[in-house]
Amino acid sequence: MKNAVLMTGCSTGIGYVCAHALAKQGFDVIASCRKLEDVERLREEGLTCIHLDLADNDSILNAVEEVRVMTDGKLMGLFNNGAYGQPGALEDLPTDALRKQFETNFFGWHTLTQAVIPMMMANGKGRIVQNSSVLGFVALKFRGAYNASKFAVEGWTDTLRLELAGSPVKISLIEPGPIETRFRANALEAFYRFIDIENSRFRSDYLAQQDRMESENSTNKYTLPSESIIAPLIHALTAEDPKVRYRVTKPTHYMAWCKRLLPSKTLDKILAKGG
Repeated sequence: MKNAVLMTGCSTGIGYVCAHALAKQGFDVIASCRKLEDVERLREEGLTCIHLDLADNDSILNAVEEVRVMTDGKLMGLFNNGAYGQPGALEDLPTDALRKQFETNFFGWHTLTQAVIPMMMANGKGRIVQNSSVLGFVALKFRGAYNASKFAVEGWTDTLRLELAGSPVKISLIEPGPIETRFRANALEAFYRFIDIENSRFRSDYLAQQDRMESENSTNKYTLPSESIIAPLIHALTAEDPKVRYRVTKPTHYMAWCKRLLPSKTLDKILAKGG
């Protein structure tokens, strides 16, 4: 494998679409999924796919060793994508809910990235692409656990970029806004797991959130398909001078502008309308 890229969270949505697209572009894609049945399904579709659970350190390290053998230690790229959203007001979420959120969305990414950097350094080249979110730099109510995990990803990535300066490894962030995926369905499962709707002062807000998450399609007119991530991902993996941040969807560009120019209290008034 000369152009090998390891990708996480490939069972559906962005990871699934990008894995197939990069394979068609000639990349040696190594897709990964948390569930074994999804691994088998992607293999049947013609992708190279391995098992990798971001909430399990042993699973991550076993996957990295498998990748090392498959690529003869020549992994070129990593796309950190696997994540989920834990809805709920922060005052209603038990600490364990945040631990689980960070285990998958942040700590798993750290373990995986830390494990592949030596391979990239030894090969004299490497690209790490982090699929963050507009919620990695602005916050929405009832998204506190997810906001916190993505803010952490952004700060972690900025730090690693400084530490990688002068090395053959480059790191970039993709910051999508609303994307049409199974994200809402997965968030709904997490919502039911930890939130006591009836005994919360946010009961009416939660019922509205529940209706939104149960909907098969997004009502946001700015929502883009998962395919919108393909072009920035390929650029981040192949450009001689990749961007630090790739902002995808109009809301991301708009919020980046607001964050840069508006006073915090003014921005709060805009953000308070969301959620």
